[in-house]
Amino acid sequence: MDGDVAVGVKRGSDELNMYGSSPNSMTANGSDSKKQRLDESPPSRVLHIRKLPSEVSETEVIALGLPFGKVTNILMLKGKNQAFLELGTEEAAITMVNYYTAVTPQVRNTPVFIQYSNHKELKTDSALNQRAQAVLQAVSAVQDGSSPSSDPGVLDLAPPPSPVLRIIIDNMFYPVTLDVLQQIFSKFGTVMKIITFTKNNQFQALLQFSDPVNAQQAKLSLDGQNIYNSCCTLRIDFSKLVNLNVKYNNDKSRDYTRPDLPTGDGESTNKDHSLLGKYISFSALCDSELFLSLCFPGAISPLSAAAAAAAAAGRVALSGSGVSGVLCEQTFAGVYGDVQRVKILYNKKDSALIQLSDGNQAQLAMSHLNGQKVFGKVMRVTLSKHQTVALPREGLDDQLLTKDFSGSPLHRFKKPGSKNFQNIFPPSATLHLSNIRDGVGEEDLRLLFSNSGGTVKAFKFFQDRKMALIQMSSVEEAIQALMDLHNYDMGGNHHLKVSFSKSTI
Repeated sequence: MDGDVAVGVKRGSDELNMYGSSPNSMTANGSDSKKQRLDESPPSRVLHIRKLPSEVSETEVIALGLPFGKVTNILMLKGKNQAFLELGTEEAAITMVNYYTAVTPQVRNTPVFIQYSNHKELKTDSALNQRAQAVLQAVSAVQDGSSPSSDPGVLDLAPPPSPVLRIIIDNMFYPVTLDVLQQIFSKFGTVMKIITFTKNNQFQALLQFSDPVNAQQAKLSLDGQNIYNSCCTLRIDFSKLVNLNVKYNNDKSRDYTRPDLPTGDGESTNKDHSLLGKYISFSALCDSELFLSLCFPGAISPLSAAAAAAAAAGRVALSGSGVSGVLCEQTFAGVYGDVQRVKILYNKKDSALIQLSDGNQAQLAMSHLNGQKVFGKVMRVTLSKHQTVALPREGLDDQLLTKDFSGSPLHRFKKPGSKNFQNIFPPSATLHLSNIRDGVGEEDLRLLFSNSGGTVKAFKFFQDRKMALIQMSSVEEAIQALMDLHNYDMGGNHHLKVSFSKSTI
């Protein structure tokens, strides 16, 4: 294959994202004369890959091309440490070459060379290339969203279990920011959410793609790669969580689908409240009926209201004080009854009316919630003189301040004789968790609840591991966690159920 023209970039560094490297230091395969040949070479959808490590697998070679489009054929020449990769279109091959001209391609921490081939199509003998073809078939099945049909002994490439990756940074000699991670991983698909944290003195992150296949492609391509020269090595695995719950947009966490989230420092990232109500989630925690008058001494600021909405709606927060308060009150009362309607008072937006299904539920909610501290304020709960909450006429200013939850599927007490009636307890620092998905461990749940803004003091699984107790550092933190994570989507049709517990750990 001497006629193949090199287009890869040879650099002494092994940086993944061009950080810490001067553009003037880069050369094309080590000489200006070869760079001139690059510019004159005709593109082809068949690429020639050289200088591969001797122990390289077919999967690792295919992973080089996955981010750029469908890989349609592969030929391994292991005796020569070379391979040929055919992409679905010439445009995909050009994109791949252009990308690896700026970013050194690596396999097992070894720089490799990628160049256009003189061949326009890769013709292989399937009998002699059987293993590579089996791997390609399995990868293609995953890309297409079907089940791989190859021999499981040939390739361990099951459909990706989650769109969430857990990332650990080894040898972290330089800072790695949330923005750096977003820039690196967005090459493989839409990055929706990122949460960064430190555990066991190691910088770690959870990163959620819009599609599990994108997560698998990123893992295949980036695991073991260095972000900076000889340091900041990416260790990547799938998380058992399938959805991240981001409360704030700041330098520690980011929800790219929710630019309106507050920063957590007293400022909202989006002060435009004209979209109020568009983001209402009826998967918030509760729903209830008869009436309560709920009062927060002191007005709720737009930030507090947005934070309340984020907590109450689980991942779908609202801008503005009115609707967020609706979901906040609904969330609290729903622990003790089935909320039917909630109304924020138009001229007194620090107060609300909540209609529950009967007077007993209203009395129960009042006795347990009055005096509790939420978002730094003491909540006052009294019975209202009103018997129902009327829905406003369409087009009125207060339309967004009233919501009907009567049809919510999340009512806890709609079934007569439900065991939920036997598990009604006052707010406490210990929470009872149920409907935990198989495979989700203590570490996953501790991380999930820590991200709600509190500190996990203790944890205990029940014997069947479908239920657990988790203890927060205060009752206020437990209330916040319950609003945040009740009905949290754990994947596999499992939604986490959270309630207050009378037990301690």
